[in-house]
Amino acid sequence: MPLSGRKLWLAGIGGAGMSGYAILAKAWGADVSGWDRRETPYLAGVRAAGIPVEISDAPPEPPADAEAFVSTAFAGRVQGASRAELLAELVGLADSIVVAGAHGKTTTTAMIAFVLDRLGRDPSFLVGGEIPQLGGNARAGSGWLVVEGDESDRSVFTLPATVAVVTNVELDHHTTFGSDAELEEAFGEWTSGIETVIRGGELEPVDFKLALPGEHNRLNAAAALAALEAVDVPREAAEPVLAEFTGAHRRFELHAEVNGIRLYDDYGHHPAEIAATLATARELANGGRVLALFQPHLYSRTLHLTDELAAALARADIACVAEIYPAREEPIPGVSGKLVVDRLSELRPGMRVGWAPALPDAAALIASLARAGDLVLTVGAGDVDSALPLIEERLR
Repeated sequence: MPLSGRKLWLAGIGGAGMSGYAILAKAWGADVSGWDRRETPYLAGVRAAGIPVEISDAPPEPPADAEAFVSTAFAGRVQGASRAELLAELVGLADSIVVAGAHGKTTTTAMIAFVLDRLGRDPSFLVGGEIPQLGGNARAGSGWLVVEGDESDRSVFTLPATVAVVTNVELDHHTTFGSDAELEEAFGEWTSGIETVIRGGELEPVDFKLALPGEHNRLNAAAALAALEAVDVPREAAEPVLAEFTGAHRRFELHAEVNGIRLYDDYGHHPAEIAATLATARELANGGRVLALFQPHLYSRTLHLTDELAAALARADIACVAEIYPAREEPIPGVSGKLVVDRLSELRPGMRVGWAPALPDAAALIASLARAGDLVLTVGAGDVDSALPLIEERLR
């Protein structure tokens, strides 16, 4: 096994990325343990792999003889190498397909891994979300390694991919890149050293029926098929399998239907993603209204994209905005979700727009406005999905 004899300790092991790295490293022979500040859904898979996890407010000292790797969330607070270094090492140990881009990378990565799995190619995969049909977010196999890359901390540009898929390039991380040109340059430099590069923006959406709704998913499927063809999976074999893929957790996921009102959840947080999600919701609403509960993600993104976020939300019939989910950022004076509310009210005078900073209040407001035939959508990359059971309870 390529990692036999190595002892690794991962800080932030409960994250979508680090949990997968832990599972893969363990399967490839390393002795792995780790720490996180709180329980997360990803830790079930980590523990199932036989990896010990410590949960505590403060990080413990790593084992004296272990190599420490630290997630982006704890960088600067815990000593050790970066998560990017660990991921680059893992990618370098196998023939790899790396999927990157501003939007669609989780779904596209999962599509590729799903087809390889169902066709008996036994892939390894590292996906930034739970994939129910694959039993989690990570697995070690004997075939191609399929990886979701991340440009938010530039880590994707260190990955020695065999095949690179770039779904699209759009500025989304304003504290990492100063301009679209800088981001384009970074992707250009990375892909210049990779033998096979697939660009989603140059492809036509697939024309066969998918289990997933939306034009954006037809584009994701086109990129997935191109990548599969690049690794010798015939299109005629891949298409019928891809048509059965039902998606990733929190990607336009049906939560419940209550008294004629359908509740969906989506991870979209960039204006382009929100617009695509609301367009899909409009397709499925069948003449009913679309109600959106939106939680902005990151102070910097909200500051730089207030107008664009409001324009995307204007596609809904009714919108309610909650306070910003800060994630890794400190507050910026004067920046709150109210900026989006005010701009949306200017863009669509007369539109029913709510401002409810606390998610329980936002859930109560959206539920009070919903009626039979409506489609209600929670949108955001934070914990906005926690509002779903609250909405459901009030609708019953």
